[in-house]
Amino acid sequence: MRMRKKPNLIPRLEACGPLVITDPKEHRGHWRMLLPGCREVRVELGCGKGRFTVGTAQAEPDVLLVAIERVPDAMVIAAERAREMELHNVFFIDADAADLEAYFAPGEVGRVYINFCDPWPGARYAKRRLTHPGFLLKDRRVLAPGGEIHFKTDNHDLFEWSLFQFPKAGFVLSEVTRDLHGQGPTGVMTDYEEKFYQLGTPINRCVGTMRELPEQKEEPKEEE
Repeated sequence: MRMRKKPNLIPRLEACGPLVITDPKEHRGHWRMLLPGCREVRVELGCGKGRFTVGTAQAEPDVLLVAIERVPDAMVIAAERAREMELHNVFFIDADAADLEAYFAPGEVGRVYINFCDPWPGARYAKRRLTHPGFLLKDRRVLAPGGEIHFKTDNHDLFEWSLFQFPKAGFVLSEVTRDLHGQGPTGVMTDYEEKFYQLGTPINRCVGTMRELPEQKEEPKEEE
């Protein structure tokens, strides 16, 4: 569903001040300067309205969280949430996940969150999935050694497919579950996740930890 255009979008974003980074390329290699002494820099790909974003930032104030969102009408809600909570360790950028290397230097990121991304059903659209090896390889180029990707989705087919993609890009899987909240709410939820939980929809989750790439002459090619 297409999000309705927010009234006064630009003034609302401007009111969020420094929480919204207008030129993320300027911070490449220097994100830690926004939170001196931070334990880790993390990136969320597609933060939506920011429930997970602000909840995670509030729970771990010594972690710098950079939330990427391509839909400004959703991002403004997330930024307003962070401003109202007076959070100083979360920042937002209107950007494309495909350009991650332009915004972060090699080894600068400790963790990437991929929550409820577009499943892009159909083999012809596989390259657009954020868990496709092409995207995972981009992630690993900005991740520190041993860095992690935390992935959640309600889409069973996407999850099962993704479990085979992580190893191709040199990620070892752990914490694999097909019913994250089966014994009750676990962790910080996104807005969509809360709705799915209330409907009884199982949530799939896994963690991919970066290791050496599988032995091969070159990086794995992007599959169709």
